[in-house]
Amino acid sequence: MGYSTKSYAAGSHSGGYFPTGVRWLLIINTALFVLYFFATRFGSGEVFAPFGLVPAVVLNRFAIWQLFTYMFLHSPFGFEHILFNMLTLWMFGKDLETTWGTKRFLNYYFMCGIGAGVCVVIANYLFGDPYTRTIGASGAIYGLLIAFGMTFPDVQVLFSFIFPMKAKYFVAIIGAIAFISSFGANTGVSNVAHLGGMIFGYIFLKTQMSRKPAYARHRPPSAGFFSNLREQYQTWKMERAKKKFQVYLKKHGGGDPWVN
Repeated sequence: MGYSTKSYAAGSHSGGYFPTGVRWLLIINTALFVLYFFATRFGSGEVFAPFGLVPAVVLNRFAIWQLFTYMFLHSPFGFEHILFNMLTLWMFGKDLETTWGTKRFLNYYFMCGIGAGVCVVIANYLFGDPYTRTIGASGAIYGLLIAFGMTFPDVQVLFSFIFPMKAKYFVAIIGAIAFISSFGANTGVSNVAHLGGMIFGYIFLKTQMSRKPAYARHRPPSAGFFSNLREQYQTWKMERAKKKFQVYLKKHGGGDPWVN
């Protein structure tokens, strides 16, 4: 990570267990880190090279899979990178998965990670080195942070384990740090990915909330690659019935929709 800030959510909404999506993400990321760690120590680290995100390879060789696989690799030269990401995934992800459900949670997680990867490709071509290799789940993790701040804005978190503040303010500070850090050098764990994950997450969640009718906006925002078809269909039926009822009232001279 570009900085050493740590945080946790106080008053968890989901007890202290590991929901299915969070649990498997933790297992897969940790297992791959261990394999990558020992492969590097025994001189076989290049086996993992095709799975890191290299913008020039993505565009010139159509290695589109790297926009997905780079999320599962973490720096094998230290433990801080994966510890921060997995700790944040557990602390903030479990409440989101409990609220949204596993499918929506995972769809949102991967959408943010892939979106962050796209930002890395564009930024490195415009302002950096397209042959720079980026790894880590940070883009998806930062997407979870923005989602937590929007879904549970008033939940208390501890910034650096010391300073209590509301989640919405915590996320704003993290976003500012990511923005400032994105102007620094890419060290293999791109700060552009941090900012990209937050931007994709914010836009997606705001879009989903704005599509909901007024009576449904209190519900948790949808978090999938695509809109929930069943929910859209039910909303369409409700709006259609409302319009038909208004037409009926006009035809029968009823100007007040609350007439008994």
